[in-house]
Amino acid sequence: MSPNPPIRRLKTYTGAQGYVYQYYFVGKRPALPGDSESPATEYIFDVTSDRKLTYAVSIFFPDSTRAAWNDSHGRPLNDAEQYAAVKVRLFRAFDELEDVKTHGRRLTIDANLLEEALASLGVE
Repeated sequence: MSPNPPIRRLKTYTGAQGYVYQYYFVGKRPALPGDSESPATEYIFDVTSDRKLTYAVSIFFPDSTRAAWNDSHGRPLNDAEQYAAVKVRLFRAFDELEDVKTHGRRLTIDANLLEEALASLGVE
C-alpha cells in the first residue's frame, strides 16, 4: 500500500435549489450487518455546500434492488452502471432537497429510481 493518501477528485454540481455542491467519492463497502438497509452496498461521498463544513452522504444500493433489476433484464449490472445509478441518486438529492446535510445523509436506491436512472443513461 502506498504511504501517500489517494488524491481525491473534487467535483462540482449545481442543484435545482440553487446550491452549489462540491463532492468526492470516498469509497464503497458492504452495509454494516446491523444497519437497517443491510444487505446492501453503501457508497460514501464527502459533500460540502459552503466549503467550510464537509459531511458524509451514504447511498445504499440494496442487494434485493440489484437482484430484481438483474432478473428483469436478464443480465447483471456492471460496476460502472451501479456507480452511475448511485451518482444519479446523489444528484437527485442535490436537486430536490433544500437541506442535504439535514435530510439527505442516508439515501437509498429503490427499484423505480434504478429503472429511471439507468433509462435516462441509456442502459437497458
